Amino acid sequence: MAISFDNPGPVVTKPQKLAHVVLKTKAEKFKAMVDYYKTFLGAEASYENDFLSFLTYDDEHHRIAIGIFPGVKDRLPESAGLAHIAFSFDTLHDLALAYRQRKAHGILPFWSVNHGPTTSIYYRDPDGNEIETQVDNFDNNDDATAFMTGPKFEENPIGVDFDPEDLIRRLEAGEDEKSIKKRPDIGKRTDIPF
Repeated sequence: MAISFDNPGPVVTKPQKLAHVVLKTKAEKFKAMVDYYKTFLGAEASYENDFLSFLTYDDEHHRIAIGIFPGVKDRLPESAGLAHIAFSFDTLHDLALAYRQRKAHGILPFWSVNHGPTTSIYYRDPDGNEIETQVDNFDNNDDATAFMTGPKFEENPIGVDFDPEDLIRRLEAGEDEKSIKKRPDIGKRTDIPF
Protein backbone atom coordinates (compact mmCIF):
# COMPACT_ATOMS: atom_id res chain seq x y z
CA MET A 1 0.00 0.00 0.00
CA ALA A 2 1.34 3.43 -0.92
CA ILE A 3 2.23 5.91 1.79
CA SER A 4 -0.04 8.96 1.78
CA PHE A 5 -1.40 11.58 4.13
CA ASP A 6 -4.41 9.32 4.78
CA ASN A 7 -2.21 6.21 5.13
CA PRO A 8 1.04 7.58 6.66
CA GLY A 9 2.54 4.17 7.40
CA PRO A 10 4.14 2.88 10.62
CA VAL A 11 7.51 4.67 10.37
CA VAL A 12 8.02 8.43 10.67
CA THR A 13 9.83 10.07 7.75
CA LYS A 14 13.43 10.74 8.76
CA PRO A 15 14.70 14.33 8.78
CA GLN A 16 17.42 15.27 6.32
CA LYS A 17 19.74 16.59 9.05
CA LEU A 18 19.90 18.22 12.47
CA ALA A 19 19.67 21.91 11.57
CA HIS A 20 20.43 23.90 14.70
CA VAL A 21 20.43 24.14 18.48
CA VAL A 22 18.92 27.06 20.41
CA LEU A 23 20.35 27.96 23.80
CA LYS A 24 18.43 30.10 26.25
CA THR A 25 20.36 32.33 28.62
CA LYS A 26 19.96 35.14 31.11
CA ALA A 27 20.43 38.78 30.08
CA GLU A 28 23.61 39.14 32.15
CA LYS A 29 25.23 36.14 30.41
CA PHE A 30 24.09 36.84 26.85
CA LYS A 31 27.25 38.60 25.66
CA ALA A 32 29.53 36.04 27.32
CA MET A 33 27.61 33.18 25.69
CA VAL A 34 27.66 34.78 22.23
CA ASP A 35 31.36 35.63 22.48
CA TYR A 36 32.13 32.12 23.73
CA TYR A 37 30.43 30.39 20.80
CA LYS A 38 31.89 32.80 18.25
CA THR A 39 35.34 31.93 19.58
CA PHE A 40 34.66 28.23 20.24
CA LEU A 41 33.31 27.55 16.74
CA GLY A 42 35.08 30.26 14.76
CA ALA A 43 31.53 31.40 14.05
CA GLU A 44 30.02 34.67 12.97
CA ALA A 45 26.56 36.10 13.43
CA SER A 46 24.19 35.80 10.49
CA TYR A 47 21.82 37.98 12.55
CA GLU A 48 22.25 39.57 15.94
CA ASN A 49 20.56 42.14 18.18
CA ASP A 50 20.53 42.89 21.92
CA PHE A 51 18.70 39.67 22.86
CA LEU A 52 19.17 37.19 20.02
CA SER A 53 22.13 35.86 18.06
CA PHE A 54 22.12 33.40 15.15
CA LEU A 55 25.58 31.93 14.61
CA THR A 56 26.98 30.10 11.61
CA TYR A 57 30.30 28.43 10.92
CA ASP A 58 29.45 26.32 7.85
CA ASP A 59 26.93 26.14 4.98
CA GLU A 60 23.86 26.39 7.26
CA HIS A 61 22.48 29.90 7.87
CA HIS A 62 22.65 29.19 11.61
CA ARG A 63 23.75 26.19 13.65
CA ILE A 64 23.56 27.80 17.09
CA ALA A 65 21.10 30.43 18.24
CA ILE A 66 21.40 32.12 21.60
CA GLY A 67 18.59 34.13 23.09
CA ILE A 68 17.67 35.91 26.28
CA PHE A 69 14.63 34.15 27.73
CA PRO A 70 12.80 35.96 30.55
CA GLY A 71 12.69 34.11 33.86
CA VAL A 72 15.59 31.77 33.04
CA LYS A 73 17.40 30.47 36.10
CA ASP A 74 20.95 29.13 36.32
CA ARG A 75 21.35 25.60 34.98
CA LEU A 76 21.52 22.92 37.66
CA PRO A 77 23.99 20.18 36.65
CA GLU A 78 21.76 17.51 38.16
CA SER A 79 18.66 18.55 36.17
CA ALA A 80 17.29 16.23 33.51
CA GLY A 81 17.64 17.37 29.93
CA LEU A 82 20.18 17.67 27.17
CA ALA A 83 23.60 16.35 28.23
CA HIS A 84 25.68 17.91 25.44
CA ILE A 85 25.87 18.92 21.81
CA ALA A 86 28.65 17.52 19.64
CA PHE A 87 30.69 18.94 16.77
CA SER A 88 32.78 16.72 14.48
CA PHE A 89 36.15 17.26 12.88
CA ASP A 90 37.55 15.38 9.89
CA THR A 91 40.93 14.51 11.43
CA LEU A 92 42.66 14.13 14.78
CA HIS A 93 45.00 16.91 13.67
CA ASP A 94 42.04 19.29 13.29
CA LEU A 95 40.56 18.22 16.65
CA ALA A 96 43.92 18.77 18.39
CA LEU A 97 44.57 22.08 16.61
CA ALA A 98 41.13 23.38 17.64
CA TYR A 99 41.91 22.28 21.22
CA ARG A 100 45.14 24.31 21.19
CA GLN A 101 43.42 27.31 19.59
CA ARG A 102 40.70 27.25 22.24
CA LYS A 103 43.34 26.84 24.94
CA ALA A 104 45.04 30.00 23.64
CA HIS A 105 41.69 31.77 24.25
CA GLY A 106 41.45 30.38 27.79
CA ILE A 107 38.85 27.75 26.86
CA LEU A 108 39.89 24.49 28.52
CA PRO A 109 38.24 21.06 28.38
CA PHE A 110 36.96 19.23 31.42
CA TRP A 111 37.25 15.73 29.92
CA SER A 112 39.09 14.01 27.06
CA VAL A 113 38.15 10.43 26.21
CA ASN A 114 38.50 7.87 23.47
CA HIS A 115 35.01 6.37 23.47
CA GLY A 116 35.97 3.82 20.82
CA PRO A 117 33.71 5.08 18.02
CA THR A 118 35.04 8.63 18.59
CA THR A 119 37.95 10.46 20.15
CA SER A 120 36.31 13.31 22.06
CA ILE A 121 37.18 16.45 24.01
CA TYR A 122 34.45 18.00 26.20
CA TYR A 123 33.97 21.63 27.29
CA ARG A 124 31.45 23.72 29.25
CA ASP A 125 30.12 27.07 28.05
CA PRO A 126 29.52 30.03 30.42
CA ASP A 127 26.05 28.69 31.29
CA GLY A 128 27.38 25.20 32.03
CA ASN A 129 26.09 23.55 28.85
CA GLU A 130 28.40 20.76 27.75
CA ILE A 131 29.95 20.61 24.29
CA GLU A 132 31.68 17.60 22.75
CA THR A 133 34.24 18.00 19.98
CA GLN A 134 35.03 14.73 18.28
CA VAL A 135 36.57 12.85 15.41
CA ASP A 136 35.25 9.50 14.18
CA ASN A 137 37.67 6.66 14.87
CA PHE A 138 36.37 4.39 12.11
CA ASP A 139 36.37 4.96 8.36
CA ASN A 140 32.67 4.12 8.02
CA ASN A 141 29.50 3.74 10.07
CA ASP A 142 29.35 -0.04 9.62
CA ASP A 143 32.72 -0.49 11.35
CA ALA A 144 31.72 1.91 14.14
CA THR A 145 28.44 0.06 14.64
CA ALA A 146 30.26 -3.28 14.70
CA PHE A 147 32.52 -1.96 17.47
CA MET A 148 29.54 -0.57 19.42
CA THR A 149 27.69 -3.90 19.24
CA GLY A 150 30.79 -5.89 20.17
CA PRO A 151 32.09 -7.18 23.51
CA LYS A 152 34.74 -4.48 24.12
CA PHE A 153 32.13 -1.69 23.99
CA GLU A 154 29.72 -3.73 26.12
CA GLU A 155 32.50 -4.11 28.69
CA ASN A 156 33.38 -0.40 28.63
CA PRO A 157 30.82 1.89 26.91
CA ILE A 158 32.40 5.02 28.45
CA GLY A 159 35.92 4.84 27.03
CA VAL A 160 39.50 5.57 27.98
CA ASP A 161 40.63 9.02 29.17
CA PHE A 162 43.58 10.71 27.47
CA ASP A 163 45.63 13.90 27.73
CA PRO A 164 45.17 16.19 24.68
CA GLU A 165 48.77 17.35 25.05
CA ASP A 166 49.93 13.72 24.78
CA LEU A 167 47.78 13.32 21.67
CA ILE A 168 49.56 16.35 20.15
CA ARG A 169 52.98 14.92 21.05
CA ARG A 170 52.06 11.67 19.32
CA LEU A 171 50.87 13.52 16.21
CA GLU A 172 53.99 15.69 16.13
CA ALA A 173 56.16 12.56 16.45
CA GLY A 174 54.57 11.29 13.23
CA GLU A 175 52.44 8.51 14.71
CA ASP A 176 49.70 7.41 12.36
CA GLU A 177 46.24 8.79 13.25
CA LYS A 178 44.73 5.32 12.88
CA SER A 179 46.96 3.92 15.65
CA ILE A 180 46.19 6.90 17.93
CA LYS A 181 42.45 6.43 17.34
CA LYS A 182 42.55 2.76 18.37
CA ARG A 183 41.08 2.68 21.86
CA PRO A 184 43.34 1.05 24.47
CA ASP A 185 41.82 -1.96 26.19
CA ILE A 186 41.55 -1.20 29.92
CA GLY A 187 38.81 -3.70 30.66
CA LYS A 188 35.67 -2.78 32.57
CA ARG A 189 35.51 0.85 33.62
CA THR A 190 34.00 1.24 37.08
CA ASP A 191 34.07 5.04 37.41
CA ILE A 192 31.62 7.26 35.59
CA PRO A 193 33.40 10.60 35.09
CA PHE A 194 30.32 12.70 34.34
